[in-house]
Amino acid sequence: MAARGGLRIGRLFGITLQIDFSWLFILVLVTWNLAFVFGQFHPEWGAGVQWGLALVAALLFFASVLAHELAHSLVAKARGVPVRNITLFLFGGVSNIQREPDTPQHEFVMAIVGPLTSLVVGGLLLVLAGVLAGPIAAAPTDPGNVIGQLSPITTMVYWLGSINVVLGLFNLTPAFPLDGGRVLRSILWAATDNLRRATRWASWISQGIAWLMIVAGIAMVFGVTIPFFGTGLVGGLWLAFIGWFLSNAASQSYRQVVINDMLDDVPVAQIMRRDPPVCSADVVVSTMVQECIMGTDDYGFPVVDAAGTLVGMVTLQDVRGVARREWETTPVRQIMTPMDKLIIVHSGEDASEALNQLLQRDIRQLPVMDDGHLVGMVRRRDIIRWLQLAPGERGREGEWRED
Repeated sequence: MAARGGLRIGRLFGITLQIDFSWLFILVLVTWNLAFVFGQFHPEWGAGVQWGLALVAALLFFASVLAHELAHSLVAKARGVPVRNITLFLFGGVSNIQREPDTPQHEFVMAIVGPLTSLVVGGLLLVLAGVLAGPIAAAPTDPGNVIGQLSPITTMVYWLGSINVVLGLFNLTPAFPLDGGRVLRSILWAATDNLRRATRWASWISQGIAWLMIVAGIAMVFGVTIPFFGTGLVGGLWLAFIGWFLSNAASQSYRQVVINDMLDDVPVAQIMRRDPPVCSADVVVSTMVQECIMGTDDYGFPVVDAAGTLVGMVTLQDVRGVARREWETTPVRQIMTPMDKLIIVHSGEDASEALNQLLQRDIRQLPVMDDGHLVGMVRRRDIIRWLQLAPGERGREGEWRED
């Protein structure tokens, strides 16, 4: 699973760790729910202990989600697949793995290691909870009564163990973007020797499971009791929402594979814009606006020095960041993105790699350079236009959009 943006919280094993703002919502929701559950089993603790323990347990749970994603990412890096970051968000975590695995065997290992990590962590925590509980855990009577006798630490460890086991098993569901969906695709890929076909079949299965979840969720809203999920408005809406998310993710996964398949072996030189308009690094912003921006629909412009060497890129967003009264005194060099921070592609690279770079970084254009010289610009809109005109893909223009 992949994410763009978020609040950076650190770096581990060379991988940036960040949180999406939607994660704050789910953190509050999990903490509130845990405080309620702890209060039911341990009313004698008091509100302070219940809410404090709930917050610590929620944070440790997301730490275990992070461990799950790190397992994916470290295996990917060990096999030469770049990993840009890991993001915690509304539905848990996502590793921003920047390209598909090279073989079905690699995908199987990368996918299965996450759930296995959760199951191992959950199992170890449950064993620890049993040790901490001592004779109480051996009581063969009502489990609710047993939980009510546990200490705060033991209760938290027991919950963390249980939720990690559930997380591991749920992720084995054969539906994108869950790990089980990727395990399924790896098996189909190995059987068919065709990634596109395997993704299509896995996507169909994923969407079928997703729609079952949507129907079950709606049924729960109207009072039907679904095994394991129960009944009720909140649970039903949440299950339906997860199903809707999985359905969309499955169709997007297939569409991305189709796009990459169409662009493989298509060189950037075939799609790029040759002789793009360039701006001088030493002119002021007002001059650049008149000479470069007005009369064109481009979003970004290469910036060159007096010798014609590429030294950076300037975008409309850079210009918008300068107050209008300062246009006459601010040189372009001051607002551009310098050369050492640019992502460069070469004319002989596959267009699929260029598109992945554009999408991963949420930018609209990349400079194309050969032997240290600027030879063109490849824009997201040019790739989308090529996809729209590709033979056999007419009538699907709605699927290929710039934004």
